[in-house]
Amino acid sequence: MRFQDLLAYKKSFELGMSIFNISKGFPTEEKYSLTDQIRRSSRSVSVNIAEATRKRRYVNHFISKLTDSDAENSETQSWLEYSLACEYINQETFDGLTSKSLEVGKLLNYMMANPDKFN
Repeated sequence: MRFQDLLAYKKSFELGMSIFNISKGFPTEEKYSLTDQIRRSSRSVSVNIAEATRKRRYVNHFISKLTDSDAENSETQSWLEYSLACEYINQETFDGLTSKSLEVGKLLNYMMANPDKFN
């Protein structure tokens, strides 16, 4: 199984790229804070999925890496809240990105609840 074929990976990668492109318009004073943090957390979701697939023989390690991915996804949601509150993104953008993030979370939770389906 290639991690690139997993729907959770594809969706999380797409979300990370959307956030990267949107964050290009964030103010320069946010470069080393909000912009850097939201980019890192959003990218870490798909990276942790990739790592999890290499540990899938060991169920507890597989689930642990997926849990890390889920935590990074939640962090990304928090940074989206800040982005909206600081008026760097509008409500429509926030809603769209949050919806994608929630979808990724559901896919991750499915994988954690059904690790045998990913061996």
